[in-house]
Amino acid sequence: MEFRSENCLLISGERDDIASKVSINGHAVPVEGRRNWRVRLPVSIVRSWSPPLARTITVEVDGTRQEADLPIGLLGHARDLAMLVVRAK
Repeated sequence: MEFRSENCLLISGERDDIASKVSINGHAVPVEGRRNWRVRLPVSIVRSWSPPLARTITVEVDGTRQEADLPIGLLGHARDLAMLVVRAK
């Protein structure tokens, strides 16, 4: 998945098994990397997968769900972002 002309959210994490599936807000996503993975998603897609004005996203790796905080307003009124990195812990 590559999006060059849109603002994107970079989501990264770790997994024990490189075959483990990764999903964001219940949507399976193809990731780059092996144990240390990452995925870039356009903010518009994250917004469509989230409730209005969401403050978190759900990151699931092989059945284990974790919430990752988002900056206030990211999925509301923010339009121009240089880069934003969110890590699930």
